[in-house]
Amino acid sequence: MKRKIRTPYFEIGTKNYIYGDKVLEYAIAADKAAEKYDIDVLFICPAVEIRRVCENTKNLIVIAPYMDTLRPGRGMADILPEALKAAGAEGVVVNHCEKPMSLPQIKATIDRANELDMLVFACADTVAETRAIAELHPDIINPEPSELIGGNSGAVSDMSYVKEVIEEIRKIDKDILIEQAAGITNGKQVYDFIMAGSEAAGAASGIMNAEDPLAMIDEMIAAVRQAADDLKKQ
Repeated sequence: MKRKIRTPYFEIGTKNYIYGDKVLEYAIAADKAAEKYDIDVLFICPAVEIRRVCENTKNLIVIAPYMDTLRPGRGMADILPEALKAAGAEGVVVNHCEKPMSLPQIKATIDRANELDMLVFACADTVAETRAIAELHPDIINPEPSELIGGNSGAVSDMSYVKEVIEEIRKIDKDILIEQAAGITNGKQVYDFIMAGSEAAGAASGIMNAEDPLAMIDEMIAAVRQAADDLKKQ
């Protein structure tokens, strides 16, 4: 059975900014913050780091950045879904702008993930693409304009875009979790997105390129806790 994610949650993507022991260092920091603030944290790391992260943390929901759709048997260099699950991954990312996929590929990957009770974390760019992917019913959609990803623009998703994609997803499937992550560089932005209606926020470059990445992990997860508490007061 798939893990039930509590909302609001936080997502960290290491991409390839870090590798080896540094991935584990950040994972342990995220694990401690998840426990400290009682917040579910998704941790997306390279496939080769998944097993070590899973074996050395207890609170993280570890997500693979990609998988192929082959089955056990022949296949050299493809990423086998069963192998990811055996390593400890609880889900997989589909259609990130740095690893784009066609709609048929997205559907095939969602189908394979569902066979293995793995969560599907789907990325989308435009409102139209968001609608199309919502029709495939992933567990999570992270709508983010591609030009904002990577933190180079210094901007985050416009609130009108945030509200529109949330509305469009809700029309199709009220059970899909919605995250905003593009361009986030501090805890205030995390808080603002969740208070605007997003069920989660996340960051990659905003953490990896921070002056003190471990402190930024704590700051952002603390902001999720604050938003969760303030939402209860409304």
